[in-house]
Amino acid sequence: MKSMLVIGLGRFGQHLASNLLDLGNDVMIIDSDERKLEGLVPYATSSKIGDCTNPEVLRSLGIGNFDVIFICIGTNFQSSLEITSLVKEMGGKHVVSKATRDIQAKFLLRNGADEVIYPEKDIAERCAARFSMDNVFDYIEISSKYGIYEISPLKEWVGKSIRESNIAARYRVTIIGIKKEGRESHIMPSADDFIEDGEHLIVLASHETARKLLKQL
Repeated sequence: MKSMLVIGLGRFGQHLASNLLDLGNDVMIIDSDERKLEGLVPYATSSKIGDCTNPEVLRSLGIGNFDVIFICIGTNFQSSLEITSLVKEMGGKHVVSKATRDIQAKFLLRNGADEVIYPEKDIAERCAARFSMDNVFDYIEISSKYGIYEISPLKEWVGKSIRESNIAARYRVTIIGIKKEGRESHIMPSADDFIEDGEHLIVLASHETARKLLKQL
């Protein structure tokens, strides 16, 4: 469990704070608009109304006490930039700022952000990949060369164990999870686990390998 601060409760900030709380973290939320806090106040560890471009407001939060600080200002980039800089100057351990464009990311990183996230861009990439490739049910890009794909198994794999299928050696993919509707996902299956009809496999593979594999499905 970690101590988190979420600055800015727009749609992304609200979803982020809610998920952080579901995962058992201590979460403080702050926004200048009281209405945006209402839905989360009963669940958040603490909450405050305030304008975080004001250094006094930030100092009152105890910036150095949080493991991670998320700056989720989406509509005013100047404010996001100012808050990122102030939070880092006040001892923010790990500052994660939201951006919508690459140029924003560059400025945020220069002004103290340890990481920059692109929620809209990430979702757009996943949707583009998912709906462009047949038999891909979900997708996460790891790098320019590798990704995580949710796919159906090849017919020749069904009824065999992962070891018998020799998938890693023959196809150069690593199975990191097995999903089936109505059943909890099996993460990091062993080589002796069997692949059943109707299951989805979560595989780590290079984009080149994945394209070749998908042609066989």
